[in-house]
Amino acid sequence: MKKILKFTIKEREIIKALDLPDEVFLPLIFSVRFGGDWSVNKKSKNLMSVKEKITKYDKEKKIGYTLETIYLFINPILLKEEGKIYRMEKCGNKKERELVERPYSVIVNGDYILKAVLNPKDMKIAIKHIKGPLTFFGSAAYGSSHELEHLANGNIKDIPFWDFEYVLDE
Repeated sequence: MKKILKFTIKEREIIKALDLPDEVFLPLIFSVRFGGDWSVNKKSKNLMSVKEKITKYDKEKKIGYTLETIYLFINPILLKEEGKIYRMEKCGNKKERELVERPYSVIVNGDYILKAVLNPKDMKIAIKHIKGPLTFFGSAAYGSSHELEHLANGNIKDIPFWDFEYVLDE
């Protein structure tokens, strides 16, 4: 319990030091604590966090770690999307996965962008303000597209999993 309290106090200190309203940090806090990408609308602000993962691995020592970089956008704006990827997604408010179409790459900007890097090797979460726009590929592009769709429409356009058909591959 002491570790959780200490972590939460330090989190509050960082939020205060950045001099932004508390509620804008919700998606970032959710990404740090629970993983994944998040979006929320609070007090007429669209808020979105997007996570990228990069694994660093030493082949000789056979050890590595995965950096998680989380970007928090205040009022994100999609500037460009490119490509088309069909993929399965499961959104938190739905019971099963669904087929969706996402762009392979996106360019996103926002009124304000924070970058948080979680390093499991040194157990630090480094946060700084950065300038956009940012370009995402692959998983981070899919996550951006998914969260931007939530902010714009509330719901995700999809094809239900139940439309799939099992076949024997002989």
